Order: sequence, then structure tokens, then C-alpha cells
Amino acid sequence: MIALALVISLNGCKKSANSDITLELFAEGLKKPVGIVNAGDNRLFVVEQEGTITVLDSAGNSDSVAFLDITQKVVYGGERGLLGLAFHPNFSHNGYFYVNYIGAGDSTHISRFSVMYNDPGRADPLCELKLLSLAQPYENHNGGNLSFGPDGYLYIGLGDGGNGGDPGNRAQNKKVLFGKMLRIDVNGGSPYAIPPSNPFCNDTSAAGEIWAYGLRNPWRYSFDALTGDLWIADVGQNKYEEINMQPASGEGGDNYGWRCYEGDEEFNSSNCDTTADFVFPVHTYNHGIECSVTGGYVYRGKEISPWYGQYFFADYCSDRIRTLKREGGIWVEIEYGQFPGNSFSAFGEDVNGELYVAGHTSGRIYRLPL
Repeated sequence: MIALALVISLNGCKKSANSDITLELFAEGLKKPVGIVNAGDNRLFVVEQEGTITVLDSAGNSDSVAFLDITQKVVYGGERGLLGLAFHPNFSHNGYFYVNYIGAGDSTHISRFSVMYNDPGRADPLCELKLLSLAQPYENHNGGNLSFGPDGYLYIGLGDGGNGGDPGNRAQNKKVLFGKMLRIDVNGGSPYAIPPSNPFCNDTSAAGEIWAYGLRNPWRYSFDALTGDLWIADVGQNKYEEINMQPASGEGGDNYGWRCYEGDEEFNSSNCDTTADFVFPVHTYNHGIECSVTGGYVYRGKEISPWYGQYFFADYCSDRIRTLKREGGIWVEIEYGQFPGNSFSAFGEDVNGELYVAGHTSGRIYRLPL
């Protein structure tokens, strides 16, 4: 078991430190990886920002041909590109999966693709059903994550539309989809239905797709495989990175505060609803060598592991990986390690609950020895 030595940080939050942890190289030669997803079997699917999805087997070997190649559809550069992937809960039978990409005119597209009838190991790039398309005001803050929740609905994370400081105040505007977490039913309606339990389903002053709002650029969120809690890492402006957690019992409608707040500190109070019930993050950290949070997963692999039940996250600029755990009502931050030269952009979970992390600039996928 790894020994953990507790220290006290300047903001009063307990922290832990450890040493001698290394990452296990699982695969290399990937092109700008931004996502790692499993489809319920022993494969891992790596989302590459330029517009391809590569399959890795259980030993980290990649197929010579991409699972999906939509580079001709994708606008790549900066924060744009192919950004998200989610497999339908019934993928093994229907072959459906969903992607989030930036296309012509800097527009976000949420689309369904399917595997080829005569080759289920490959996707058909011509078989696209567009569920949702949005013209982006700017080139950055596109969000991009997709994930099916325990409820079977598809969750879509969208940034505030870009530029600095959310100049259009979109994240607080419930009539637009930017700066929101959306929840839709891909099994009903055409091309989708709004779940009747969505918090604004019958509210004519808000978009029915909205599950939560007040987000700047949710860069990776996930559901705890055991509890169903939703963890959202939201990239900050100039001072703070934040991590939010919505319990599985939550009924949606949470306002995470942006642009009224960055983290739990007031940012821009103009046009803010002073009666709003803001939900503040469970954890923040300051900028310095840190600049952009990358959200991960609660580890639910080996129950004997000292890391079991801890939430993993990283920072893109510092290449530090840390965890959060709750001890005696206090969120404890534990230092896992710093691994320079990677620019960590995404975590992934395999079918057994083991965790992986992607180096955006290194093109490497590592397995976390937990």
C-alpha cells in the first residue's frame, strides 16, 4: 500500500503527498488524443482531435485502419476538432455511437454514426444522423464531452461559446444552450426527445434540453460507476479551476455560477440574478503553473486499491495528476504525481474500471498503476 503523508495547504484544505509513482505506457503514436472510451468490451477507443477514432486492444496495440475517419467533416485547430465520443448503452446490438465535432462554419455537431453492416469493427463515415447543430460565436470554449448517464440519457457538455469573460452572458441565459449541460433522450423523438424529468422541460422561458447551467468550458465530466454521481471539471478564466459534483439524487437545474462567479469568487455581477441559488464547486485550485483542468473519473477498479473511490483529475499545463476524496466532511486533495511533456487532455476508464490518461502533445496513452 502507498503511504500518504498529510499536510495542510494555505487555503485550509487538507492535502496529501506521495512519491515514486510512475505511469505505465500503454500506447503511443496517437494524434492529439482528447478522449478514451470503452464500448463494454476489452477495447479502448481513442478520440483524435483531427477527426479520427483509433481502436486499441487490451495490450495497447492499434488497428492499422481507423474505426472512424471524418477528417473531411472536421474543422481542426486550437480548441476545435473531433472532441467527444459516447457509445449507445445497447451498442453491442444496435451499433450506434455518438460524436461531438466542430464542422464547417465553426459549428458544433452532435451526430450519431453506426458500424458497418458487414464489418462491425469499423464505422460507416457516410451514415451520419445529426441530432443537434449549433453555430459557435467564437473558436474556443466548445466543451465537447459526451456521456450516457445511468438513466440512459445522453449528456452533452457545451462551453459558453468562447472569447474571454463570456461577453454574451450565455452561460446564465437559459434560452440558449451554450455554457450548459444538456440531457436528451436519443431513443425517442426525431431526432431526439426531451426527457420529461428535465428541470426546464415545461418552462417556456428556458430550453428544455438544459440539465444544468452556469458553466464556462466543461472539459470532461463523468459518472461514478458505483454511485452515479456526476463530476464536472470546468475550466476557469484567469484565477481558478473548479470541480463540481452533482449527487445521483440531484434533480437537475443546478446553476454553477459562471460568469457571475469564477470558482467561488465573484467575477462579473452585471446582469446576475441576485436571488439565484448558485451551486459552488467542491474544489478549486489557483492558476500559476496550472491553467486548465482536465476532468477524470472516480476510480472503481480494484477495491483493495488505496485509490478506490477517489476522483482523479489533471491539469493540462502542469501535467500534475491529483485526486479528491472526502474525509470527515472535508474534501482532501491528494497528489498522485507530475509527469511533464504530456499536456494531459483526457482520462479514460476500461471495462474493468481501470484508469488511463491521454497526453495531448506526447500522443501517448498511459495506464495508471492503481
